[in-house]
Amino acid sequence: MEKEDQGRDEAKDVVSQENIEKDCRSTGIAHEEMETEETTGLTSETRDDTEQKTTATQSWVSDSKQNSKEDIITDIISEDLIRQRAEHNNCEIFSLEEISLHQQDIERIEHIDRWCRNLKILYLQNNLIPRIENVGRLKKLEYLNLALNNIEVIENLEGCEDLQKLDLTVNFIGQLSSVETLKENVHLRELFLVGNPCTEFKGYRRYVLACLPQLQWLDGTAIRRAERIQSLQNFDDLKKCVLDQEAEYVKKRTKQKEEGIKVTTNCNPEDLDHNHLSRKHSHITKKNGNQDSDPKCHQNQNSNSDNEESSFWGEPCAFTPESRLEAHRHLEEKRRAKERVREPKKKDKPSKTLITSDGRVLNVNEPKLDFTLCEDEENSCVLLDLHVYRHLDTSLLDVDVQPTYVRVTVKGKYSW
Repeated sequence: MEKEDQGRDEAKDVVSQENIEKDCRSTGIAHEEMETEETTGLTSETRDDTEQKTTATQSWVSDSKQNSKEDIITDIISEDLIRQRAEHNNCEIFSLEEISLHQQDIERIEHIDRWCRNLKILYLQNNLIPRIENVGRLKKLEYLNLALNNIEVIENLEGCEDLQKLDLTVNFIGQLSSVETLKENVHLRELFLVGNPCTEFKGYRRYVLACLPQLQWLDGTAIRRAERIQSLQNFDDLKKCVLDQEAEYVKKRTKQKEEGIKVTTNCNPEDLDHNHLSRKHSHITKKNGNQDSDPKCHQNQNSNSDNEESSFWGEPCAFTPESRLEAHRHLEEKRRAKERVREPKKKDKPSKTLITSDGRVLNVNEPKLDFTLCEDEENSCVLLDLHVYRHLDTSLLDVDVQPTYVRVTVKGKYSW
C-alpha cells in the first residue's frame, strides 16, 4: 500500500509539473534553448537543470522589461507577479519558501498551490480576496497572513498540515462556527480574528478556546490554563448562544446584499453613462484644441465632478465587502482617468525600408554597434567583425548569411 501511495504522489507531481509548463506557455513566456559551453566536470543532468533555470530567468526578465511600460492588471496572481516578488530567490518559483503579495488588489487566490509547493510563509494582506481557496496543497505552509481582505468564512485550510500561525485581522468573518474547521490543523498555535464581526459575539473567546484546544495565543493574548478549563464548562449552552447570534448576523448580511443589488438595478442609466459622456466631451475638446473653449463649461464640469466626489465619499454606508470593493473600483477608475489624460499620443513610426523595390539592400545599424567588413583574399571569403556587448548571451544573437547581404539580429535589433 505504501508503494502504491508513493506512486500516486509521484504521478500527481508529474501532472502538476505538466500543468505548470502549460500555464507558462499560456502566459507567453518563451522557453529558448541556451547554448552552454562544454565542460568536463558537468554531467548531462546538471547541464539540463542549469539551462532550464537560466532560460526561465532570462525569459521572465525580457518579458518584465516589456510589461514595465504597460499598465499591468494585478487583480489576479500571475506568474510574472510571482517571479517579480521572488527576486530574493533568483526569480525561481518552484523552490520558493516565502513570498509577499500584499497590496496587489488580488481578488482570488489561485496557482500558488501548484507553482510554489514549498511555501512556508505567505503574505496576502490588504487585498480584495473574498474566499480562502487553493491553498490546501501547501503542506509546508507555516504562516498565512490574510489580514484586511473580504473573507467571510474560515474554510479550505485542512490540507495545510504544518500551519502554525493564521492572521485574519479586519475581515468580515461573521460565521464564528467556521473556526471548527481549524481542528484539523493540529500545529496551529496563533490565531488573529481582531476586527471581525464575530469578535463582538457574546462568549466569542470562550467558544474559540473550546473549539481549538491546540491554540496558545488568540488575538495576541496568551491563553491561560484556567481560561481554557473555564471555556469547556457549559459548552452546549455557549454553542447555542453563539449559533443564535450567528444566525442573526447572517440575516443581516443577506439583507445588506439584497439592498446592494436593488441600488445597482435601480440606478439611473444617465448616471451610469455620465463617465462615458464626460470622456467623450474631453475627447471632443482635445480634438478641437485650436478653437477657443468656453471657460464656464470647464468650470461647470469641474464643479460637477467635485460634487460627485464629495457625494460619493460623504454618503454614509455600512462597512461591508461590497462597499470596500466599490471604493476600490472608484479609486481605480479615477487613477485610470488621470492616466488617460496625462498619456501623450503615440506617433506611429513609419516602417523601415530594408530592401528597396529593385532588390538593393540598404545598410542598417539599429543597435549602433561598431563593425568592420573586409575581404580576406587568402581564404577567399568576406570577414565581418561585429563588436557586441561584453556580457551578452549568445541566445540573443541571430546571424543570417545570404549571397548579397549578412543580417545580424542583436536583442531584436537589426544590423545589416
